[in-house]
Amino acid sequence: MSSVPRRTVLGAAAAVTALAGLPTPASAAPTTPAANKPLAALPGGGDLGPNVIVFDPSTAGIQARLDQIFAQQETAQFGTGRYQLLFKPGTYSGLNAQLGFYTSISGLGLSPDDTTINGDITVDAGWFNGNATQNFWRSAENLALVPVSGTNRWAVAQAAPFRRMHVRGSLNLSPNGYGWASGGYIADSRIDGQVQPYSQQQWYTRDSAIGSWLNGVWNMVFSGVQGAPAQGFPNPVYTTLATTPVSREKPFLYLNGTEYRVFLPEKRTNASGVTWGNGTPRGTSLSLSQFYVAKPGVTAATLNQALTQGLHLLLTPGIYHLDQPIQVNRANTVVLGLGYATLVPDNGVTALKTADVDGVRLAGFLIDAGTVNSNTLLEVGPSGTTTDHSANPTTVQDVFVRIGGAGAGKATTSMVINNRHTIVDHTWLWRADHGTGIGWDTNRADYGLVVNGADVLATGLFVEHFNKYDVQWNGERGRTIFFQNEKAYDAPNQAAIQNGSIKGYAAYKVADSVTVHEGWGLGSYCYYNVAPTIVQHNGFAAPNRSGVKFHDLLVVSLGGQGQYEHVINETGAATSGTSTIPSTVVSYP
Repeated sequence: MSSVPRRTVLGAAAAVTALAGLPTPASAAPTTPAANKPLAALPGGGDLGPNVIVFDPSTAGIQARLDQIFAQQETAQFGTGRYQLLFKPGTYSGLNAQLGFYTSISGLGLSPDDTTINGDITVDAGWFNGNATQNFWRSAENLALVPVSGTNRWAVAQAAPFRRMHVRGSLNLSPNGYGWASGGYIADSRIDGQVQPYSQQQWYTRDSAIGSWLNGVWNMVFSGVQGAPAQGFPNPVYTTLATTPVSREKPFLYLNGTEYRVFLPEKRTNASGVTWGNGTPRGTSLSLSQFYVAKPGVTAATLNQALTQGLHLLLTPGIYHLDQPIQVNRANTVVLGLGYATLVPDNGVTALKTADVDGVRLAGFLIDAGTVNSNTLLEVGPSGTTTDHSANPTTVQDVFVRIGGAGAGKATTSMVINNRHTIVDHTWLWRADHGTGIGWDTNRADYGLVVNGADVLATGLFVEHFNKYDVQWNGERGRTIFFQNEKAYDAPNQAAIQNGSIKGYAAYKVADSVTVHEGWGLGSYCYYNVAPTIVQHNGFAAPNRSGVKFHDLLVVSLGGQGQYEHVINETGAATSGTSTIPSTVVSYP
């Protein structure tokens, strides 16, 4: 595994009832068109498989088991291990759950405070010499923590959400020794004490409550966060929105007595603060018996049969190879992954597609591009749809994409959003810059996110290293709160990135036809280490009209490896030299 050049040059500077109207699993078995023979109906529910480890307060040897999994996963950045750690409601003492790659830890209560750990959930970077910029693919959800020292360390990078957590103390987001760190995400969490980013360059916090916030390096964004620092960009580097326009928290597994259920939080508008803590959270729930509990080795045909029967999908930890798309056609379908369940399209297919329906919830899985080029990896809705989904939108949450790194992979476009009103809440779309199977054409991937639907909202958008536009936004009335980007490191020369007469493809491009668009807290960085003389015309490109608005933009040349001429369009000073100092635009136009 090679180290990452950019990442080693950066300095610190209510109800609990089934959804009304949901069909129950069909008793009549579907038929196979080819043979016209009935297929046996697939069962709902069942055990969660060997890589979901469930603890209760009386379980012996919890710390030893946690240590065993961490020892396996600590450095396994491109390994095949996948784990979900589940803690039943109760109190646990003296634990330090260190999380390595592809490890998720969650409580099984309806509220985070139902499951309390007197101890720590730790992410640090000793495995990478104190550099936290590769601490990807791990998560913590739905737990209360009482840190041993008063402060819990959560030194993560991309694709490492901290959701629905209650820290009865402070939260340190930097590694031991205050080494390099490059950004992350908190939602629906309460931190009683201080959040301490220290060396984290950028961060997004949504619909939470904090005691205080210590500092900022480049770009700290808050929406709906009680206790957030006041707006100050660029000095201090805070972008603060009092509320989040639309949000709906991620589904989560919990225990109702001895029965596993999946809670579906309700949609909120202009939200602020957490969704829990004052009685039963608002939303509905589904019994696990309404889910097909998938395990690695199952075919795409079986997953689609389960969906056709009216079941939802629970993807247990592991790697799933697909020879056809998973097709979600029914409104209100839930596809929930545990422990970074990973979908791999083997023959150039799209991994997952949804229909033009209300209320689909896609959450908690990784799509890893296959060796045969896929035109797309995830499609939300069919092309050309204009259906209004505002009352019950589709949500895409903690759905991550990787192209290369674990082996050569290719995909022209990672994620396409066609359905109106879709909420993309925390994603990392990554064309790998290290690992195996990487190179300008080896893991070719032209576009990260393409938005065609109108009224789409992105909250916590991380998109990196694509060969052309990282984000291409064609739909009207789109909004993005927080964007983190790096342009591809490995462009061989200026000609390779030339966009007609324009020097380079913007990280975030709003189509010329768009009349209304808005973004807050967006950053793009370049590190053209293969060809340091490359010049990127701008980080952001958009129509110059009054309805297209941007707030708090920045571009950074990392160590002088390539430069930007402007921030957005022809506006904003050029970067220069090797100082790694952002060029900023507070408001555009």
